[in-house]
Amino acid sequence: MKIKTTKEKEIEAYSKLKEEFGYKNKMAAPKLSKVVISVGVGNLLKKDRTKGDFVNGRLGKIAGQKSVARGAKKAIATFKSRQGDIIGYMVTLRGARMYSFLEKLFNVALPRTKDFRGINRTAVDEMGNLTIGIKEHTIFPETADEELKDVFGMAITLVSTAKSKKEGMAFYELLGTPFKRK
Repeated sequence: MKIKTTKEKEIEAYSKLKEEFGYKNKMAAPKLSKVVISVGVGNLLKKDRTKGDFVNGRLGKIAGQKSVARGAKKAIATFKSRQGDIIGYMVTLRGARMYSFLEKLFNVALPRTKDFRGINRTAVDEMGNLTIGIKEHTIFPETADEELKDVFGMAITLVSTAKSKKEGMAFYELLGTPFKRK
């Protein structure tokens, strides 16, 4: 029995969603447009510059493409940040890299999470996008387990062309997203 990839599941999702939502055209059906992986580092870089390089390198290995440093949009005195200070790193995946990352996320990384019971259904927003928060980057196979002193979390957002939360939920379930049981 051949295991279906995320791309193949997305193609099959149209026929099932067509019956439920009454799409007249394949272009009206939801599809994934991009996956955004972001890591916030906050004031960590002011204490130790090498931590930023570490986070940047790990995120690049996990995503399979170089990450981009994101600067603060405004200066906020309470957080001791100035405009332009690096406060995080981000990667945007599209196309084949996006699908290979989702395969790795759903089939390898999330099952390795301690006490994983599924993704909460409230993680899908009103526009049909799914945001998953991960506490430890060590669940990905690219990370070395001997470097457990510098563990960071990340947010993974799956952006789809779904027009509502109901459409988005049905689409993500057909993709094989491991949601919590009702």
